Amino acid sequence: MLKEYTQLRKWLVGVVSAISVVALAALALVANPVPAAADTLGYRLGSGDKIRVQVFGHEDLGGEFAVDGSGNISLPMIRSVKAEGLTVSELEDEIENKLKPEYLLNPRVSVEVLNYRPFYIHGEVNQPGEYPYADGMTVIKAVALAGGYTYRARQSKVRITSVGSKGGARDAEPTAPVLPGDVIEVPERYF
Repeated sequence: MLKEYTQLRKWLVGVVSAISVVALAALALVANPVPAAADTLGYRLGSGDKIRVQVFGHEDLGGEFAVDGSGNISLPMIRSVKAEGLTVSELEDEIENKLKPEYLLNPRVSVEVLNYRPFYIHGEVNQPGEYPYADGMTVIKAVALAGGYTYRARQSKVRITSVGSKGGARDAEPTAPVLPGDVIEVPERYF
């Protein structure tokens, strides 16, 4: 009987410890949430992005919206909001400012990127074209999506032109990050 009691006690201590660890991990996530990829990269919204807008307590004011060719989204009541060039946080602030004080006293808005605009790859790849962006995209992953390098490809460096970049194209290594809307050129090698 004592042996069973000891085993039960050890089991309960283990269960309580496991629950404590899970609870602490949950509290850590709530206190310090993992930032969305769009915010960590300073990602700026652009034409072709699809977003979800939530206005807490007012589900009828939110929904899924696409950033149109002019860089705007159209929301209920406040109509057109300029989204192009803004980060997710900046767009949340913009929508909140348009909702108050005429429509809501203290609006709380959340914006999430559902689908990023595509990236493009051309040059010495087997299947050049437009491809959907995914978090963590790098040059080598983009090349893999495009069917790999051709035998003439210069594999050590590529050229990336980012949307809205003032400096134009830049040389990049195969491990360099690719952002939505980027245009990747894989040049031909000389020998």
